[in-house]
Amino acid sequence: MNALTFKRGIHPPYGKELSNSKAIEELLPKGELVYPMSQHIGAPCEPIVKKGDKVLVGQKIGEPKGFVSAAIFSSVSGTVKDIKPMPHSNGTKVLSIIIENDGQYEEVEMTKREDYKNLSKDEILKIIQEAGVVGMGGATFPTHVKLAPPPDKNIDSIIINGAECEPYLTCDHRTLLENGDKVVEGLKIILHMFPEAKGYIAIENNKPDAIKAIKKAAEGISNIKVCEMATKYPQGAEKQLIYAITGREVPSGKLPADVGCIVQNVQTAYAIQNAVLNGSPLISRVVTVTGGAIKEPKNFRVRLGMSFRELVEACGGFKEDPIKVIAGGPMMGMAMSSIDVPVIKGSSSILCLTKAEGEIPEETNCIRCGKCVEVCPMGLQPSIMNMFAVRGELEEYEKVSGLDCIECGCCSFACPAKRHLVQSFRTTKRTILANRKKK
Repeated sequence: MNALTFKRGIHPPYGKELSNSKAIEELLPKGELVYPMSQHIGAPCEPIVKKGDKVLVGQKIGEPKGFVSAAIFSSVSGTVKDIKPMPHSNGTKVLSIIIENDGQYEEVEMTKREDYKNLSKDEILKIIQEAGVVGMGGATFPTHVKLAPPPDKNIDSIIINGAECEPYLTCDHRTLLENGDKVVEGLKIILHMFPEAKGYIAIENNKPDAIKAIKKAAEGISNIKVCEMATKYPQGAEKQLIYAITGREVPSGKLPADVGCIVQNVQTAYAIQNAVLNGSPLISRVVTVTGGAIKEPKNFRVRLGMSFRELVEACGGFKEDPIKVIAGGPMMGMAMSSIDVPVIKGSSSILCLTKAEGEIPEETNCIRCGKCVEVCPMGLQPSIMNMFAVRGELEEYEKVSGLDCIECGCCSFACPAKRHLVQSFRTTKRTILANRKKK
């Protein structure tokens, strides 16, 4: 069977061989933990504890302020040391709760269930909402919102995104390999909420062991299909994944639900089953620590709030000073100025690049070669968009559908002139959206 795929795209260096054979290790925190009140798309949470309070594992410490928001929980037991703005992996300072770990890991009482089939859709949505589950592929959109599309949207396809197309990242690969049964269980719970839908688990064919493991875990389940995807970037982008599996194109300005689809990340599916069956809120995740500058790349299951520095040290530290440290993957991740920031719900990877891996060449003039157009998975014209972005011509940028850019970086990768295309688009889009908010 031919592997499924989308139009255009690129094949960047792999990088996954550094950590794809490294089994997930449980890593407990040593120092204090920091919990930013903004770990999701939407309204930040409000602290509901105060300095000096004793807290338990699984205790809510951040209350969502709005429907598009997600509760935050303590991942350790201990004492609230302070509440103040702290550095965040996005480069800003965010109001955060600092907890001193007592090392006891005393838990709040959690409601365990052997089954969920007697629960209604609304009851399951409430459990997911109260557990603070978000999209864990990086977007961090609150999951209870995504699983509650308008009544007029006929959802017939639930897609679990196991493509993990970003170079270097292997956290989803290892989750599929080691916890595939729980990922499948998470999908079954979503399908219980949408009984007319069919489930798909999409995995790139550079992960044959994961495909084999998931096929075994889903064996005999008639409404779940394991889809082998071509290894190509950005195969895991929502719109590209939907096209590859269903042949449907999500129109400009529309959402996956508008074409009958809901897409969830592998670790989100894991978190859903953990919330529904074990009563556990989202307090941990799998993180890949990798890159040529790391002594021993690894995959860890860590408590949210742990410092990036602790994870790097658990890998033996740096074998050479990294030229760049990125939260996430090399294509869409965020470069950081410090590793003294906390793991949050969307922290998929700590990528530490050597000079040979991460140096960005100086840009030169566009040579009108069209390579950026050839690879753009959204069918846009990056060279034209860049011209308007550099000039600050915001209206013209919008007219050429610049807001449809998914910031995947394919154009920058393919550009022989080394134009900083995606950087200019990211800045321009933020400016346009900020201007809209002011009006």
